[in-house]
Amino acid sequence: MISMPVIDREKCNGCGLCVSVCHCKVLVLVDNIVTLIEMKKCLSCNRWCTLCEEVCPTGAISWPLEILIEEP
Repeated sequence: MISMPVIDREKCNGCGLCVSVCHCKVLVLVDNIVTLIEMKKCLSCNRWCTLCEEVCPTGAISWPLEILIEEP
């Protein structure tokens, strides 16, 4: 299952930092709230960089990633 960023609209303060760091250009501000557009474009991004989550000062964006560690 491929994860997508989860946006908590109530926490978003509309600062736009996430939009400015999004390499895939799938985040935009709509009525001063970050919105995810063109999900297929984000799915094709092989970086899953999570920069949007890192720069968000209010914690409005999270990536529900699952880390799997395989034993040799």
